[in-house]
Amino acid sequence: MTTLRFTVTDQDTATALGSGDVPVLATPRLLAWLEAATVAAAEPWVDSGSTTVGIEAFVRHRRASAVGATIEVQVAGITELDRGLAFDVIAREVPALPSDGSADTTSAGTPSAAPGMPVRREVASGRVVRAVVDRATFLARL
Repeated sequence: MTTLRFTVTDQDTATALGSGDVPVLATPRLLAWLEAATVAAAEPWVDSGSTTVGIEAFVRHRRASAVGATIEVQVAGITELDRGLAFDVIAREVPALPSDGSADTTSAGTPSAAPGMPVRREVASGRVVRAVVDRATFLARL
């Protein structure tokens, strides 16, 4: 499955994007990152001359992430629809390893990716639906 990583910057915060007044990862930016993963995951499903466009998104943003955090966004599943694709998406915060090499490998029952690796705490999950369209026809309709 498709996985992308991003680092939260000051420009990614709710304060900067106007979606809140706290300096944490903004939901609109997180959604854009999740959509970027779906665009990449859709490539094998799209013929030359076609593209996908986002038509629906439901994302539950569960945990705040500070500036400097590394966020991993992933397409966990794809379902083919009549004229599009539905993507199950998830975002996790990837903690930095401490300088001494130790790592927190447990967290409230959340298993780490592998023994001895830091826990990737879930930040958000949801579903994004993209329609498959002919690029030229789509642009001509504007």
